Amino acid sequence: MSRGILDGITVLDLTRVLAGPYSGMLLADMGANVIKIEMPKKGDDSRAFGPFINGESAYYMNLNRNKRGVTLNLKDEDGKKVFKEMVKKADVVLENYRPGTMEKLGLGYETLKEINSGIVYGCVSGFGHYGPYSKRAGYDIIGQAMGGLMSTTGWPGGQPTRTGTAMGDVLGGLSVTIGVLAAVVNKIKTGEGQKVDVALVDSVVSSLEIITQIYIASGKIPERIGNRYESTYPYDSFKAKDGSVVIACGNDKLFRLLAEEMEQVEIVTDPRFENNTQRVLNHALLKEIVEDWTMKYTIDEIQEKLLAIGVPTAPINTIDRIVKDPHIAGAREMFVEIEHPVAGKTKITGEHIKFSELKAEVRTPAPTLGQHNKEIYSSFLGLKDEEIENYIQRGVI
Repeated sequence: MSRGILDGITVLDLTRVLAGPYSGMLLADMGANVIKIEMPKKGDDSRAFGPFINGESAYYMNLNRNKRGVTLNLKDEDGKKVFKEMVKKADVVLENYRPGTMEKLGLGYETLKEINSGIVYGCVSGFGHYGPYSKRAGYDIIGQAMGGLMSTTGWPGGQPTRTGTAMGDVLGGLSVTIGVLAAVVNKIKTGEGQKVDVALVDSVVSSLEIITQIYIASGKIPERIGNRYESTYPYDSFKAKDGSVVIACGNDKLFRLLAEEMEQVEIVTDPRFENNTQRVLNHALLKEIVEDWTMKYTIDEIQEKLLAIGVPTAPINTIDRIVKDPHIAGAREMFVEIEHPVAGKTKITGEHIKFSELKAEVRTPAPTLGQHNKEIYSSFLGLKDEEIENYIQRGVI
């Protein structure tokens, strides 16, 4: 098995569903020894989430590849003892329980750092571990709603819209990964660990960038504007013969190139469109002009014409186009085939972070529930077979 850039870093992954498992997945893809810890018999809630392949959740398999899996009952006193022994040998603990849950179990950060002063404790929750909303339950749609993303997603006059994927959870997962990696670097330098506290809502707010600045700078509350951008135009989606494309003219030069290709160079000097400020103000009229041209051609014809002159454009891909794309699926390896012990051969999403030397990649399929109990409890903790069997019989693991 190839060595990853995080080789030698051990992560205890207590997370479930999406935000936390996504972080554990990234760390595992980069070579960390990620041990997925699940409740006996039940496991991660997402094991019950469809779609299914031979009874195995594709949702779970995608987010938990490259991890080894054990079961452990953290409500059991012996289970707590086993976990504390694991913490002594670990570098990172990841959890996404509601704030206060780990403390109730007697396994919060303040307790764990007494066991291992170098432990990096990464936690991602709906609202973070302090503040008046901290005890509220947090899901992706809560993060998108409270963080303001939904209020600016959708079409003018339409209803606030959740993004098509769980972007609040993904942003939270990315953020806690960045924080954990920074804390690991600090631990290497100083020997001291720390707690990394990430909220889904905070992560969404951070992602809004120009949206919040519009209000802070002008007092204007940003509204839903469809696919266009507040700060430049034409930067929008446009209908083609067989679907839709996006065209992104981020400056005057690109707008001029587009106008020349459309054989309407006169619009470049039209007072309504002569600079970016005017194009943003008159975006509705300009969209009609551009769309009259794009609707004469197919998606691929528009791409061929505009890319040839350096104007950024792209199809609004349906998923079937993405998984067959020679750049995305081919050269960039964003879909890879795995052999799962139950599901058999299937494809999952590849790793999007590319390194020049030590590759981040999918090495092993997601574990079945408790698949590595004997392997990890014997080699990692030194438990004997009879001790492991006793724990299994008693429901500790």
